[in-house]
Amino acid sequence: MMTNQRKNSRRTSSGTKRVVNWVGVFKYVAAVFLLIYVMFLLLYSGGSTKSFEEVAGSIEVGFKTDGLSKQNTQALKRYYGLNSADYEGAVLYLSKNSISAEEILLIKAKDEQQIHRIKRAVRERINNRKNSFENMAPGQVKLLDKSQILVRGRFVFFVVSKDAQEYADLFTKSL
Repeated sequence: MMTNQRKNSRRTSSGTKRVVNWVGVFKYVAAVFLLIYVMFLLLYSGGSTKSFEEVAGSIEVGFKTDGLSKQNTQALKRYYGLNSADYEGAVLYLSKNSISAEEILLIKAKDEQQIHRIKRAVRERINNRKNSFENMAPGQVKLLDKSQILVRGRFVFFVVSKDAQEYADLFTKSL
C-alpha cells in the first residue's frame, strides 16, 4: 500500500507531497475524446432535412456545366450499375468530351445499405476509368486520383474535376 502512494505522489516546490489522482485524469481525457468523437460524427455523418431537389438545385447553380451534359436515368445504370428508381433522387453529369474523365454524381439514398452500394459502384467506376485512361490520357488519371466522394447523411456526392474541391464545398454548403 505504501509503495503505491510513493509512486503516485510528487514533491511540490515547498517540499510537501502531492498525490496525483490518475482516475480523475483518465476521466478528463476520456471526456475530451468522447466530445471530439461526437463532434466528428455530427460534422461528417450529419444529414440534411432538405429534399433531393433542393440540394441538387442549389449545387447545379454553381456548376460550370459548359463541358458537361446532364444524363438521363439510363446513364446511371450503364455507367454505375445503379437503378435511379431505387433512390430518392439521382443526377449525373458526364463530360461531353469522351477523352475527359470529368463527371458529377449526386444521389440521395433511402437507407444506409444503399449508401454502401453507391460507394462501391463509384469506386468501381473510378477503377474502370483509370484503366481506360491509363495509357491514353495520364492527366485524366490524375484527375481521377483527386476525385471527391462525400457522404453526408443519405446524400452521396462524387465529383471528378479540376474544381473538385470547390464543388465538394458547394455540396457541403447546400445541405
